Amino acid sequence: MGFHGVLGFVGLDDLSLDLASSLIRSGYKVQAFETYEPLINEFLKLGGIRCGSPKEAGKGLQKDTVVMFRSTILPSYTQNLETYFTDDSETAYLVDVYATKGVSDGLNGKIMIASSGSSDAILKARPVLSAMCEKLYVFEGDVGAGRKIRMVKELLEGIHLVASLEAISLGTKAGIHPWIIYDIISNAAGNSWVFKNHIPQLLKGAAKDDFNTLVQKLRIILDLAKSLTFPLPLLAVAHQQLLLGSSHYNTDDEDAELIKVWEKKLGVRISDAANAETYIPEQLASHIVAKSYTINRVGFIGLGAMGFGMATHLLNSNFSVLGYDVYKPTLTRFASAGGLIGSSPAEVCKDVDVLVIMVTNEAQAESALYGDFGAISALPSGASIILSSTVSPGFVSRLDQHLQNEGKNLKLVDAPVSGGVVRASMGTLTIMASGSDEALKSTGSVLSALSEKLYVIKGGCGAGSGVKMVNQLLAGVHIASGAEAMAFGARLGLNTRILFDFITNSEGSSWMFENRVPHMLDNDYTPHSALDIFVKDLGIVSHECSVRKVPLHISTVAHQLFLSGSAAGWGQQDDAGVVKVYETLTGVKVEGKLPVLKKDFILKSLPGEWPVDPIGEIQRLNLESSKTLVVLDDDPTGTQTVHDIEVLTEWSLSSDKATALIKDICRNLHAATKSIENADYTVVLRGDSTLRGHFPEEADAAVSVLGEMDAWIICPFFLQGGRYTIGDIHYVADSDQLIPAADTGFAKDAAFGYKSSNLREWVEEKTAGRIPASSVTSVSIQLLRNGGPDAFVSVFAVCKRDPRA
Repeated sequence: MGFHGVLGFVGLDDLSLDLASSLIRSGYKVQAFETYEPLINEFLKLGGIRCGSPKEAGKGLQKDTVVMFRSTILPSYTQNLETYFTDDSETAYLVDVYATKGVSDGLNGKIMIASSGSSDAILKARPVLSAMCEKLYVFEGDVGAGRKIRMVKELLEGIHLVASLEAISLGTKAGIHPWIIYDIISNAAGNSWVFKNHIPQLLKGAAKDDFNTLVQKLRIILDLAKSLTFPLPLLAVAHQQLLLGSSHYNTDDEDAELIKVWEKKLGVRISDAANAETYIPEQLASHIVAKSYTINRVGFIGLGAMGFGMATHLLNSNFSVLGYDVYKPTLTRFASAGGLIGSSPAEVCKDVDVLVIMVTNEAQAESALYGDFGAISALPSGASIILSSTVSPGFVSRLDQHLQNEGKNLKLVDAPVSGGVVRASMGTLTIMASGSDEALKSTGSVLSALSEKLYVIKGGCGAGSGVKMVNQLLAGVHIASGAEAMAFGARLGLNTRILFDFITNSEGSSWMFENRVPHMLDNDYTPHSALDIFVKDLGIVSHECSVRKVPLHISTVAHQLFLSGSAAGWGQQDDAGVVKVYETLTGVKVEGKLPVLKKDFILKSLPGEWPVDPIGEIQRLNLESSKTLVVLDDDPTGTQTVHDIEVLTEWSLSSDKATALIKDICRNLHAATKSIENADYTVVLRGDSTLRGHFPEEADAAVSVLGEMDAWIICPFFLQGGRYTIGDIHYVADSDQLIPAADTGFAKDAAFGYKSSNLREWVEEKTAGRIPASSVTSVSIQLLRNGGPDAFVSVFAVCKRDPRA
């Protein structure tokens, strides 16, 4: 790699060594001043040059040097520095740099940088910034964005930490083993990076935290918010909780365990519970399913968004299902799907082995069972009831007692679910089941059909709902904290889409943040899960913490935020609409428009091309391989690239026609290969470079005939047509500008319209959530140009190990 220039470091830390290493590998001369010998020695091992003073570290730099400022000082101080440098003719440019290591699957352990500065400063700094990191986030304008992003991340970390401690405390008080809570929640919607990574240390008694430092960080954020007249209720409560925790520290014991401090504060013996004998809920579930009874007929009450998906999946799993819902059009849909329908709960319970109840709340569940034409009167003796609604543990315990008093040997399984509408229809829910062994064996085949992860929780009826309650505590707080963080970021002047992308790769992320914030960014509150659901679910948490005498401050405040949204008339909108509480109070808008980029500026700032020309290697591999490349082109523009070939063109095939055609071609290909010895081929589906076409239908059609592939590679780049993908965002060139594809007329296509310019989000959108954005791996041009073919191979190897990607 050729020489690119001189960079000087004044001060080093562990992350600086990683930055310097990347620069040296990219061909830069790197020199540094540092007084701490172990750090400077490591720097010298990397190939760096030692300087005796800060001034010497600046030797060889030009008059128009760019100063990159890595510090934790407030944005206002950084902006004052920018004014100083701008006024100084010797040094004209300043950019701030917040460098950290990503923690997401795609960027785990890799450096990402958030940087800001004037357009001229960024233009000069961008090659160096790109060389230092795997992922670069640029904010043009005043310096200070890096520090602002860090503050938003720390806001989320603080809230998530306190919420995690509250969740474990409530679950423990409810009699659920803390490690069981951790194992289930870390794979469910209530998960966050903080929960997954801090709770194990807490339960082992190894978590030690500098409360004073954490409290100070949150205090700085709250002071800034106060100066901006911006409310941060969740962060304020988290700060007070941690402040209270710091006051419980014994000043003579600097290594006080965090769990001991929290136990003293809440009066819950978490450590004793964590050290008690545990069990493996999945193994219990496997034993139950293996011994489960044959089920002939299933009754199903509650065909809402979740219930309809669950009931139709049972139909597809060869169960005979009788369904009931108060909304008549839903019954018609269910009948069209092949189900049997009844006009009352009692009517769908005759002669069933199992009755599934999936209604909204406790009142509806009680009405379905004991109201007019209720199910109890019609259920045959010995039947089993699966209650999958989210209700309080106390309600389930009382219901179990009532059923035992009926004298009909009715069995109850407490089986709340998690996973959403798409997973309900696919039979890949997470189910937390509890009840007697006999009840569980009676329902095992149904529970297994509906779930990807089935857990059996000891403790009898109510234990499953206890776990779900803990999950909903975390999920609700994470939606509300996501709203608070994004609204605060908007108030700080950050581009909210870039902020979202950064947070999803950082320690501030959570499952709900990644899933719900895109709704806020799109300003789309079409209800996937209504806001009023969390009014109910966090109401259960609030009630249970009162009954069990466990003070849960942060979840109580989150509940009040959802109540505020409901009171404002947004209860039937998507639960992400809780962000409107902040928007209405402060006047900010979280909705995020992707910026229009200057094409020449962006292309000039990209790393240089990989210096080794791969054409020779590609030609060699092509000669050694007998594999044929078969291109199925669904775009008439593609006919311009062929010569002397007759082409039949039919415009605008319907989805069904396109799918049938792909299947027919693939079957013919498969048949043709059998007539040729050692024939092998790869299929490429060529579509429109503006993201219009039958995706994923055509890809699914090919897979249905040819079998699963190692990965689906989506590459809509088209140089001559001005279609570029940069930082996961697909752009369409218009003169000297790059416009996000979703903001162009192409995205408004009547047949193939879409909302997402981010290709990972586009995949989730087009697959209706079947392939979530978080499971899509992206390969950046920075990685290809800096790392070459080997870097791509390392990414692709991860895809092969993870079938989701």
